Amino acid sequence: MASSFNSGGMRGGRGRKLKSEINVVPYIDVMLCLLIIFMVMPSSNNPSSIDLPHAEKSVRPPDAYIQVTIKPNGALSIGVAGKNADAPETAPNRDALVKKLQALHEDNPDYPVLIAGDKESKYDDVIQLISEAKKMGIARVGLATK
Repeated sequence: MASSFNSGGMRGGRGRKLKSEINVVPYIDVMLCLLIIFMVMPSSNNPSSIDLPHAEKSVRPPDAYIQVTIKPNGALSIGVAGKNADAPETAPNRDALVKKLQALHEDNPDYPVLIAGDKESKYDDVIQLISEAKKMGIARVGLATK
């Protein structure tokens, strides 16, 4: 009995060889699309270009408060503002500022602390001052805005 199966026109049962290669053209297309996506994403989500919002409706500061000022060059000053205000004192370093803040808080325990940081000052400096004030037990700490 003869076999009716014809394998590619060749005798002896041998047919066409299967290609074992992968067609890479679709994979290259996918990779190029992913490359474009990953090149566009970082430019649209750049954290260095953050523009912090301004306060549209700020609360009027209390009549008297302790004000800590941070200048862009890192200079620190502290004083009581509002009624019975003294001229702010410049603090030579953070430790001196913290000691002065502690003394002012002990003399005026009801006064809140208002931190006025220039927009060019380091964010870390402001956060460290808030942390120091909270460690001292000062409950009312705020940030000055325009």
